[in-house]
Amino acid sequence: MSLWTPELLTGQPKSVGLLRNFVGGEFVESGSTFAKVSPVTGEQIFDVCEADESAVDAAVQAAQAALKGPWGRLSEQERAVVLRRVADGLERRFEDLVAAEVGDTGKSISQARTLDIPRGAANFRAFADFATTAATESYTTVLPDGRRALNYAVRKPVGVVAIVVPWNLPLLLLTWKVAPALACGNAVVVKPSEETPASATVLAEVMAEAGVPAGVFNLVHGFGPSSAGEYLTRHPSVDAITFTGESATGTAIAKVAADRVKSVSFELGGKNAGLIFADADLDAAVEGSVRSVFTNGGQVCLCTERLYVERPIFTEFAERLAQRASELTYGWPADEATMNMPLISKQHRDKVLSYYDLARSEGAEVLTGGGVPSFGDARDGGCYVQPTVVTGLPQDARATTEEIFGPICHIAPFDTEDEAYALANDSEYGLAATVWTRDVGRAHRAGPALDVGIVWINTWFLRDLRTPFGGMKLSGVGREGGTHSLSFYSEPTNVCIELT
Repeated sequence: MSLWTPELLTGQPKSVGLLRNFVGGEFVESGSTFAKVSPVTGEQIFDVCEADESAVDAAVQAAQAALKGPWGRLSEQERAVVLRRVADGLERRFEDLVAAEVGDTGKSISQARTLDIPRGAANFRAFADFATTAATESYTTVLPDGRRALNYAVRKPVGVVAIVVPWNLPLLLLTWKVAPALACGNAVVVKPSEETPASATVLAEVMAEAGVPAGVFNLVHGFGPSSAGEYLTRHPSVDAITFTGESATGTAIAKVAADRVKSVSFELGGKNAGLIFADADLDAAVEGSVRSVFTNGGQVCLCTERLYVERPIFTEFAERLAQRASELTYGWPADEATMNMPLISKQHRDKVLSYYDLARSEGAEVLTGGGVPSFGDARDGGCYVQPTVVTGLPQDARATTEEIFGPICHIAPFDTEDEAYALANDSEYGLAATVWTRDVGRAHRAGPALDVGIVWINTWFLRDLRTPFGGMKLSGVGREGGTHSLSFYSEPTNVCIELT
Protein backbone atom coordinates (compact mmCIF):
# COMPACT_ATOMS: atom_id res chain seq x y z
CA MET A 1 0.00 0.00 0.00
CA SER A 2 1.26 3.47 -0.88
CA LEU A 3 2.29 5.75 1.97
CA TRP A 4 0.81 8.72 0.12
CA THR A 5 -2.85 8.09 0.80
CA PRO A 6 -5.65 10.69 0.55
CA GLU A 7 -6.15 10.35 4.33
CA LEU A 8 -3.01 12.45 4.76
CA LEU A 9 -5.10 15.42 3.65
CA THR A 10 -7.14 15.08 6.85
CA GLY A 11 -4.26 14.39 9.22
CA GLN A 12 -5.97 11.11 10.14
CA PRO A 13 -4.36 8.28 8.13
CA LYS A 14 -5.60 4.73 8.64
CA SER A 15 -2.09 3.51 9.51
CA VAL A 16 1.26 5.08 10.39
CA GLY A 17 3.82 4.82 7.58
CA LEU A 18 7.60 4.56 7.83
CA LEU A 19 9.88 7.09 6.10
CA ARG A 20 13.45 5.92 5.52
CA ASN A 21 16.74 7.51 4.60
CA PHE A 22 17.96 7.31 1.00
CA VAL A 23 21.68 6.57 0.71
CA GLY A 24 23.64 5.45 -2.34
CA GLY A 25 20.49 4.85 -4.36
CA GLU A 26 18.74 2.69 -1.75
CA PHE A 27 16.22 3.31 1.02
CA VAL A 28 17.70 2.24 4.34
CA GLU A 29 16.32 2.03 7.85
CA SER A 30 18.00 3.09 11.07
CA GLY A 31 17.82 1.84 14.60
CA SER A 32 15.85 4.77 15.99
CA THR A 33 12.79 6.58 14.73
CA PHE A 34 10.86 9.71 15.65
CA ALA A 35 7.20 10.55 15.24
CA LYS A 36 5.89 13.02 12.70
CA VAL A 37 2.48 14.33 13.74
CA SER A 38 -0.13 16.19 11.74
CA PRO A 39 -0.36 19.92 12.52
CA VAL A 40 -4.04 19.67 11.58
CA THR A 41 -5.08 17.16 14.26
CA GLY A 42 -1.99 16.39 16.35
CA GLU A 43 -2.24 12.71 15.37
CA GLN A 44 0.85 10.75 14.31
CA ILE A 45 1.10 10.19 10.57
CA PHE A 46 4.65 8.79 10.13
CA ASP A 47 7.50 7.08 11.88
CA VAL A 48 10.71 8.61 10.53
CA CYS A 49 14.10 6.90 10.57
CA GLU A 50 16.64 9.17 12.24
CA ALA A 51 20.05 9.07 10.57
CA ASP A 52 22.89 8.59 13.04
CA GLU A 53 26.44 9.76 12.43
CA SER A 54 27.41 6.59 10.55
CA ALA A 55 24.40 6.94 8.23
CA VAL A 56 25.33 10.55 7.45
CA ASP A 57 28.92 9.48 6.78
CA ALA A 58 27.68 6.76 4.42
CA ALA A 59 25.60 9.35 2.56
CA VAL A 60 28.58 11.67 2.15
CA GLN A 61 30.77 8.79 0.99
CA ALA A 62 28.10 7.77 -1.53
CA ALA A 63 28.06 11.32 -2.85
CA GLN A 64 31.84 11.35 -3.19
CA ALA A 65 31.77 8.06 -5.07
CA ALA A 66 29.10 9.38 -7.44
CA LEU A 67 31.30 12.34 -8.36
CA LYS A 68 34.01 9.91 -9.45
CA GLY A 69 31.58 7.78 -11.45
CA PRO A 70 29.57 8.38 -14.62
CA TRP A 71 27.79 11.42 -13.16
CA GLY A 72 31.07 13.30 -12.95
CA ARG A 73 31.72 12.72 -16.66
CA LEU A 74 28.37 13.95 -18.00
CA SER A 75 28.22 17.16 -19.99
CA GLU A 76 25.93 20.03 -19.02
CA GLN A 77 23.54 19.00 -21.78
CA GLU A 78 23.46 15.40 -20.56
CA ARG A 79 22.79 16.50 -16.98
CA ALA A 80 20.00 18.74 -18.26
CA VAL A 81 18.29 15.71 -19.79
CA VAL A 82 18.34 14.02 -16.39
CA LEU A 83 16.93 17.10 -14.66
CA ARG A 84 14.06 17.25 -17.12
CA ARG A 85 13.30 13.58 -16.42
CA VAL A 86 13.10 14.46 -12.73
CA ALA A 87 10.67 17.28 -13.53
CA ASP A 88 8.55 14.86 -15.55
CA GLY A 89 8.63 12.42 -12.63
CA LEU A 90 7.45 15.06 -10.18
CA GLU A 91 4.50 15.77 -12.42
CA ARG A 92 3.66 12.06 -12.68
CA ARG A 93 3.73 11.83 -8.88
CA PHE A 94 1.76 15.08 -8.52
CA GLU A 95 -1.02 13.77 -6.26
CA ASP A 96 1.43 11.81 -4.09
CA LEU A 97 3.41 15.01 -3.58
CA VAL A 98 0.25 16.94 -2.75
CA ALA A 99 -0.67 14.35 -0.12
CA ALA A 100 2.85 14.39 1.33
CA GLU A 101 3.10 18.17 1.43
CA VAL A 102 -0.37 18.75 2.86
CA GLY A 103 0.08 15.92 5.38
CA ASP A 104 3.33 17.41 6.64
CA THR A 105 2.32 21.08 6.78
CA GLY A 106 -1.46 21.22 6.95
CA LYS A 107 -1.53 23.84 4.18
CA SER A 108 -4.50 24.02 1.87
CA ILE A 109 -4.67 21.61 -1.02
CA SER A 110 -5.22 24.54 -3.37
CA GLN A 111 -1.88 26.11 -2.40
CA ALA A 112 -0.04 22.80 -2.75
CA ARG A 113 -1.56 22.22 -6.19
CA THR A 114 -1.03 25.73 -7.55
CA LEU A 115 2.29 26.74 -5.94
CA ASP A 116 4.38 24.18 -4.10
CA ILE A 117 4.26 21.18 -6.44
CA PRO A 118 4.26 23.03 -9.80
CA ARG A 119 7.17 25.15 -8.63
CA GLY A 120 9.11 22.01 -7.67
CA ALA A 121 8.96 20.70 -11.23
CA ALA A 122 9.58 24.18 -12.67
CA ASN A 123 12.81 24.52 -10.67
CA PHE A 124 14.33 21.47 -12.37
CA ARG A 125 13.37 22.64 -15.84
CA ALA A 126 14.55 26.19 -15.19
CA PHE A 127 18.00 25.16 -13.98
CA ALA A 128 18.37 22.64 -16.80
CA ASP A 129 17.96 25.64 -19.10
CA PHE A 130 20.21 27.98 -17.09
CA ALA A 131 23.08 25.51 -16.94
CA THR A 132 23.11 24.88 -20.69
CA THR A 133 22.82 28.51 -21.74
CA ALA A 134 24.86 30.42 -19.15
CA ALA A 135 27.89 32.10 -20.64
CA THR A 136 31.38 32.15 -19.16
CA GLU A 137 34.13 34.74 -19.55
CA SER A 138 36.46 34.85 -22.55
CA TYR A 139 39.16 37.44 -23.26
CA THR A 140 41.86 37.91 -25.88
CA THR A 141 44.89 39.53 -24.28
CA VAL A 142 47.64 41.46 -26.11
CA LEU A 143 50.79 42.17 -24.09
CA PRO A 144 53.20 45.08 -24.66
CA ASP A 145 55.82 42.70 -26.11
CA GLY A 146 53.39 41.55 -28.80
CA ARG A 147 52.46 38.20 -27.31
CA ARG A 148 48.79 37.26 -27.44
CA ALA A 149 46.78 34.93 -25.22
CA LEU A 150 43.29 33.56 -24.98
CA ASN A 151 41.77 33.41 -21.49
CA TYR A 152 38.48 31.65 -20.84
CA ALA A 153 36.68 30.24 -17.84
CA VAL A 154 35.19 26.78 -17.35
CA ARG A 155 32.72 25.83 -14.63
CA LYS A 156 33.42 22.81 -12.44
CA PRO A 157 31.26 21.33 -9.68
CA VAL A 158 32.03 22.30 -6.09
CA GLY A 159 31.79 18.65 -4.98
CA VAL A 160 29.57 17.31 -2.21
CA VAL A 161 26.92 19.85 -1.20
CA ALA A 162 25.01 19.68 2.08
CA ILE A 163 21.47 21.00 1.63
CA VAL A 164 19.53 21.84 4.78
CA VAL A 165 16.00 23.14 4.27
CA PRO A 166 13.14 24.32 6.50
CA TRP A 167 9.55 23.22 6.98
CA ASN A 168 7.52 26.12 5.62
CA LEU A 169 7.77 25.45 1.85
CA PRO A 170 9.44 22.03 1.92
CA LEU A 171 9.44 20.86 -1.71
CA LEU A 172 9.72 24.33 -3.23
CA LEU A 173 12.82 25.26 -1.24
CA LEU A 174 14.37 21.81 -1.53
CA THR A 175 14.14 21.71 -5.32
CA TRP A 176 15.28 25.36 -5.48
CA LYS A 177 18.63 24.10 -4.14
CA VAL A 178 18.86 20.54 -5.46
CA ALA A 179 18.14 21.50 -9.08
CA PRO A 180 21.04 23.98 -9.55
CA ALA A 181 23.40 21.81 -7.50
CA LEU A 182 22.79 18.84 -9.81
CA ALA A 183 22.77 21.02 -12.92
CA CYS A 184 26.34 22.04 -12.06
CA GLY A 185 27.43 18.41 -11.63
CA ASN A 186 27.54 18.17 -7.84
CA ALA A 187 26.30 15.35 -5.63
CA VAL A 188 24.09 16.27 -2.69
CA VAL A 189 23.13 15.14 0.78
CA VAL A 190 19.80 16.59 1.81
CA LYS A 191 18.56 17.08 5.37
CA PRO A 192 14.92 18.24 5.39
CA SER A 193 13.30 19.57 8.52
CA GLU A 194 12.21 16.91 10.97
CA GLU A 195 8.77 18.53 10.70
CA THR A 196 8.47 17.92 6.94
CA PRO A 197 10.14 14.66 5.88
CA ALA A 198 7.50 13.40 3.44
CA SER A 199 7.87 15.35 0.18
CA ALA A 200 11.65 14.93 0.33
CA THR A 201 11.07 11.19 0.51
CA VAL A 202 8.84 11.30 -2.57
CA LEU A 203 11.58 13.30 -4.33
CA ALA A 204 14.06 10.52 -3.51
CA GLU A 205 11.65 8.02 -5.09
CA VAL A 206 11.40 10.23 -8.17
CA MET A 207 15.19 10.45 -8.39
CA ALA A 208 15.43 6.66 -8.48
CA GLU A 209 12.60 6.40 -11.02
CA ALA A 210 14.28 9.02 -13.24
CA GLY A 211 17.55 7.07 -13.37
CA VAL A 212 19.65 9.54 -11.39
CA PRO A 213 22.87 7.60 -10.64
CA ALA A 214 23.21 6.14 -7.16
CA GLY A 215 24.81 8.55 -4.69
CA VAL A 216 24.04 11.72 -6.63
CA PHE A 217 21.02 12.43 -4.41
CA ASN A 218 21.07 11.30 -0.78
CA LEU A 219 18.51 11.97 1.95
CA VAL A 220 19.07 11.84 5.70
CA HIS A 221 16.31 12.52 8.24
CA GLY A 222 16.80 13.92 11.70
CA PHE A 223 17.17 16.99 13.84
CA GLY A 224 19.80 19.73 14.12
CA PRO A 225 22.19 19.67 17.12
CA SER A 226 23.62 16.23 17.98
CA SER A 227 21.70 14.75 15.06
CA ALA A 228 21.78 14.58 11.26
CA GLY A 229 22.00 18.34 10.76
CA GLU A 230 25.10 18.75 12.88
CA TYR A 231 26.72 15.55 11.58
CA LEU A 232 26.22 16.70 8.01
CA THR A 233 27.39 20.30 8.31
CA ARG A 234 30.42 19.27 10.36
CA HIS A 235 31.46 16.47 8.00
CA PRO A 236 34.99 17.15 6.70
CA SER A 237 34.18 15.82 3.21
CA VAL A 238 31.29 18.23 2.61
CA ASP A 239 32.54 20.95 0.27
CA ALA A 240 29.71 23.50 0.48
CA ILE A 241 26.64 24.15 2.63
CA THR A 242 23.40 25.80 1.63
CA PHE A 243 20.83 26.51 4.31
CA THR A 244 17.46 28.22 4.58
CA GLY A 245 16.06 28.80 8.04
CA GLU A 246 16.47 30.76 11.26
CA SER A 247 19.27 33.31 11.54
CA ALA A 248 20.54 31.74 14.78
CA THR A 249 20.94 28.36 13.09
CA GLY A 250 22.71 30.01 10.16
CA THR A 251 25.16 31.60 12.58
CA ALA A 252 25.92 28.21 14.16
CA ILE A 253 26.48 26.60 10.74
CA ALA A 254 28.70 29.51 9.64
CA LYS A 255 30.99 28.95 12.62
CA VAL A 256 31.38 25.29 11.70
CA ALA A 257 31.97 26.08 8.02
CA ALA A 258 34.60 28.69 8.88
CA ASP A 259 36.91 26.04 10.35
CA ARG A 260 37.41 24.55 6.87
CA VAL A 261 36.60 27.69 4.84
CA LYS A 262 33.63 25.99 3.19
CA SER A 263 31.41 27.92 0.82
CA VAL A 264 28.05 28.83 2.37
CA SER A 265 24.80 30.20 1.04
CA PHE A 266 22.28 31.30 3.67
CA GLU A 267 18.72 32.54 3.25
CA LEU A 268 17.69 33.42 6.78
CA GLY A 269 15.00 35.25 8.69
CA GLY A 270 13.08 38.42 8.02
CA LYS A 271 11.03 41.11 9.72
CA ASN A 272 9.74 42.50 6.47
CA ALA A 273 8.11 45.89 6.09
CA GLY A 274 5.26 47.00 3.86
CA LEU A 275 4.86 50.68 2.97
CA ILE A 276 1.42 51.92 1.95
CA PHE A 277 1.35 55.48 0.60
CA ALA A 278 -1.77 57.64 0.50
CA ASP A 279 -1.82 57.62 -3.31
CA ALA A 280 -1.93 53.80 -3.48
CA ASP A 281 -4.81 51.81 -4.91
CA LEU A 282 -6.27 51.09 -1.49
CA ASP A 283 -8.21 48.00 -2.55
CA ALA A 284 -5.07 46.48 -4.07
CA ALA A 285 -2.96 47.45 -1.05
CA VAL A 286 -5.37 45.83 1.39
CA GLU A 287 -5.69 42.60 -0.60
CA GLY A 288 -1.97 42.50 -1.32
CA SER A 289 -1.20 42.95 2.37
CA VAL A 290 -3.64 40.19 3.31
CA ARG A 291 -1.59 37.90 1.06
CA SER A 292 1.81 39.11 2.26
CA VAL A 293 0.91 38.86 5.96
CA PHE A 294 -1.23 35.71 6.15
CA THR A 295 -0.16 33.40 3.29
CA ASN A 296 1.00 30.01 4.59
CA GLY A 297 -0.02 31.05 8.10
CA GLY A 298 2.58 33.82 7.98
CA GLN A 299 5.22 31.09 7.86
CA VAL A 300 7.21 32.40 4.92
CA CYS A 301 10.46 34.32 5.31
CA LEU A 302 9.08 36.82 2.79
CA CYS A 303 5.87 37.53 4.73
CA THR A 304 5.18 41.05 6.00
CA GLU A 305 5.18 41.54 9.78
CA ARG A 306 5.45 45.36 9.85
CA LEU A 307 3.11 47.66 7.95
CA TYR A 308 3.69 51.42 7.77
CA VAL A 309 0.77 53.44 6.40
CA GLU A 310 0.74 57.11 5.42
CA ARG A 311 -1.30 58.97 8.04
CA PRO A 312 -4.21 60.22 5.86
CA ILE A 313 -5.29 56.64 5.11
CA PHE A 314 -4.01 54.94 8.26
CA THR A 315 -7.32 54.46 10.07
CA GLU A 316 -9.22 53.25 7.00
CA PHE A 317 -6.44 50.84 5.99
CA ALA A 318 -6.12 49.39 9.50
CA GLU A 319 -9.87 48.84 9.80
CA ARG A 320 -10.12 47.22 6.38
CA LEU A 321 -7.11 44.93 6.91
CA ALA A 322 -8.45 43.79 10.29
CA GLN A 323 -11.86 43.11 8.75
CA ARG A 324 -10.35 41.04 5.93
CA ALA A 325 -8.19 39.10 8.41
CA SER A 326 -11.28 38.22 10.44
CA GLU A 327 -12.99 36.92 7.29
CA LEU A 328 -10.26 34.45 6.29
CA THR A 329 -11.87 31.03 6.24
CA TYR A 330 -10.95 27.98 8.26
CA GLY A 331 -11.55 24.50 6.95
CA TRP A 332 -9.89 21.16 6.38
CA PRO A 333 -6.87 21.22 4.04
CA ALA A 334 -8.80 19.27 1.41
CA ASP A 335 -11.38 22.07 1.19
CA GLU A 336 -10.41 24.31 -1.75
CA ALA A 337 -11.86 27.36 0.04
CA THR A 338 -9.62 26.99 3.11
CA MET A 339 -7.42 30.05 3.69
CA ASN A 340 -6.12 29.59 7.25
CA MET A 341 -3.66 26.79 7.83
CA PRO A 342 -2.25 25.54 11.14
CA LEU A 343 1.20 26.40 12.34
CA ILE A 344 3.73 23.62 11.82
CA SER A 345 3.88 22.30 15.41
CA LYS A 346 2.60 22.90 18.91
CA GLN A 347 6.04 24.18 19.87
CA HIS A 348 5.88 26.82 17.15
CA ARG A 349 2.26 27.60 17.99
CA ASP A 350 3.27 28.25 21.59
CA LYS A 351 6.05 30.58 20.39
CA VAL A 352 3.66 32.59 18.22
CA LEU A 353 1.06 32.77 21.00
CA SER A 354 3.76 34.02 23.37
CA TYR A 355 4.32 36.93 20.97
CA TYR A 356 0.59 37.62 20.91
CA ASP A 357 0.76 37.91 24.72
CA LEU A 358 3.99 39.92 24.52
CA ALA A 359 2.43 42.44 22.13
CA ARG A 360 -0.42 42.98 24.58
CA SER A 361 1.97 43.41 27.49
CA GLU A 362 3.94 45.98 25.49
CA GLY A 363 0.79 48.02 24.96
CA ALA A 364 -0.60 46.82 21.63
CA GLU A 365 -4.20 47.35 20.63
CA VAL A 366 -5.48 44.11 19.10
CA LEU A 367 -7.69 44.95 16.12
CA THR A 368 -8.53 41.32 15.40
CA GLY A 369 -7.40 37.84 16.45
CA GLY A 370 -4.88 37.25 19.18
CA GLY A 371 -5.98 33.78 20.25
CA VAL A 372 -6.78 30.21 19.23
CA PRO A 373 -9.86 29.21 17.22
CA SER A 374 -12.22 26.48 18.42
CA PHE A 375 -13.65 23.91 15.99
CA GLY A 376 -15.41 21.25 18.02
CA ASP A 377 -13.70 18.50 16.01
CA ALA A 378 -10.29 16.85 15.56
CA ARG A 379 -8.71 20.15 14.53
CA ASP A 380 -8.83 21.26 18.15
CA GLY A 381 -5.87 18.90 18.63
CA GLY A 382 -3.93 20.75 15.95
CA CYS A 383 -1.81 23.88 15.88
CA TYR A 384 -4.11 26.69 14.77
CA VAL A 385 -3.93 30.34 15.82
CA GLN A 386 -6.03 33.30 14.75
CA PRO A 387 -4.83 35.76 12.09
CA THR A 388 -3.94 38.82 14.13
CA VAL A 389 -3.57 42.56 13.46
CA VAL A 390 -2.22 44.89 16.14
CA THR A 391 -1.29 48.55 16.39
CA GLY A 392 -0.01 51.05 18.94
CA LEU A 393 3.45 49.60 19.66
CA PRO A 394 6.65 51.64 19.72
CA GLN A 395 9.26 51.03 17.04
CA ASP A 396 11.60 49.33 19.53
CA ALA A 397 9.07 46.92 21.03
CA ARG A 398 10.13 43.28 20.87
CA ALA A 399 6.97 42.37 18.96
CA THR A 400 7.96 44.85 16.25
CA THR A 401 11.67 43.96 16.09
CA GLU A 402 11.83 40.17 16.53
CA GLU A 403 10.77 37.70 13.84
CA ILE A 404 7.53 35.96 14.89
CA PHE A 405 6.91 33.80 11.80
CA GLY A 406 3.19 33.61 12.22
CA PRO A 407 -0.03 35.23 10.97
CA ILE A 408 0.44 38.61 12.66
CA CYS A 409 1.38 42.15 11.67
CA HIS A 410 1.76 45.48 13.41
CA ILE A 411 0.50 48.65 11.73
CA ALA A 412 1.98 52.11 12.40
CA PRO A 413 1.56 55.51 10.70
CA PHE A 414 4.16 57.65 8.92
CA ASP A 415 4.11 61.19 7.53
CA THR A 416 6.85 61.49 4.89
CA GLU A 417 8.52 59.27 2.32
CA ASP A 418 11.91 59.58 4.02
CA GLU A 419 10.35 58.61 7.35
CA ALA A 420 8.78 55.53 5.74
CA TYR A 421 12.16 54.34 4.42
CA ALA A 422 13.83 55.02 7.78
CA LEU A 423 11.19 53.02 9.65
CA ALA A 424 11.46 50.11 7.21
CA ASN A 425 15.27 50.08 7.43
CA ASP A 426 15.24 50.21 11.24
CA SER A 427 15.69 46.45 11.58
CA GLU A 428 18.44 43.89 12.06
CA TYR A 429 16.91 42.04 9.09
CA GLY A 430 16.96 42.94 5.42
CA LEU A 431 15.17 40.40 3.28
CA ALA A 432 12.19 41.95 1.50
CA ALA A 433 9.80 44.90 1.41
CA THR A 434 6.57 45.81 -0.34
CA VAL A 435 5.68 49.31 -1.53
CA TRP A 436 2.17 50.35 -2.56
CA THR A 437 2.04 53.61 -4.54
CA ARG A 438 0.83 55.09 -7.84
CA ASP A 439 3.80 57.50 -7.97
CA VAL A 440 6.19 56.17 -10.64
CA GLY A 441 9.09 58.24 -9.32
CA ARG A 442 8.61 56.96 -5.80
CA ALA A 443 8.39 53.41 -7.08
CA HIS A 444 11.86 53.78 -8.60
CA ARG A 445 13.26 55.59 -5.55
CA ALA A 446 12.18 52.78 -3.21
CA GLY A 447 14.61 50.13 -4.49
CA PRO A 448 17.81 52.07 -3.74
CA ALA A 449 16.36 53.47 -0.50
CA LEU A 450 15.40 50.18 1.15
CA ASP A 451 18.11 47.97 2.71
CA VAL A 452 16.68 44.66 1.53
CA GLY A 453 17.37 42.06 -1.13
CA ILE A 454 13.91 42.22 -2.76
CA VAL A 455 11.54 45.16 -3.23
CA TRP A 456 8.04 44.51 -4.57
CA ILE A 457 6.10 47.45 -6.01
CA ASN A 458 2.29 47.02 -5.94
CA THR A 459 2.63 43.24 -5.69
CA TRP A 460 4.12 40.46 -3.56
CA PHE A 461 5.66 37.01 -4.09
CA LEU A 462 6.04 37.56 -7.83
CA ARG A 463 9.49 36.73 -9.15
CA ASP A 464 11.44 35.66 -12.21
CA LEU A 465 13.61 32.63 -11.37
CA ARG A 466 16.57 34.26 -13.12
CA THR A 467 16.72 37.19 -10.70
CA PRO A 468 18.88 37.39 -7.54
CA PHE A 469 17.16 36.14 -4.38
CA GLY A 470 18.55 36.70 -0.90
CA GLY A 471 18.87 39.19 1.92
CA MET A 472 21.10 41.59 3.79
CA LYS A 473 22.14 41.89 7.43
CA LEU A 474 20.73 38.99 9.53
CA SER A 475 18.68 37.84 6.55
CA GLY A 476 21.46 35.97 4.84
CA VAL A 477 24.64 35.61 2.83
CA GLY A 478 24.78 35.30 -0.95
CA ARG A 479 22.16 35.18 -3.68
CA GLU A 480 20.25 32.39 -5.40
CA GLY A 481 18.47 32.31 -8.75
CA GLY A 482 19.62 31.97 -12.36
CA THR A 483 23.35 32.46 -12.81
CA HIS A 484 23.64 33.50 -9.16
CA SER A 485 22.87 29.92 -8.14
CA LEU A 486 25.24 28.54 -10.73
CA SER A 487 28.01 30.73 -9.31
CA PHE A 488 27.56 29.17 -5.87
CA TYR A 489 27.29 25.55 -7.03
CA SER A 490 30.29 25.70 -9.37
CA GLU A 491 33.90 26.80 -9.27
CA PRO A 492 35.31 28.77 -12.22
CA THR A 493 38.75 27.83 -13.52
CA ASN A 494 40.56 30.23 -15.82
CA VAL A 495 42.38 28.66 -18.76
CA CYS A 496 45.14 30.76 -20.36
CA ILE A 497 46.58 29.74 -23.72
CA GLU A 498 49.44 31.69 -25.33
CA LEU A 499 48.64 32.26 -29.01
CA THR A 500 52.03 33.60 -30.22
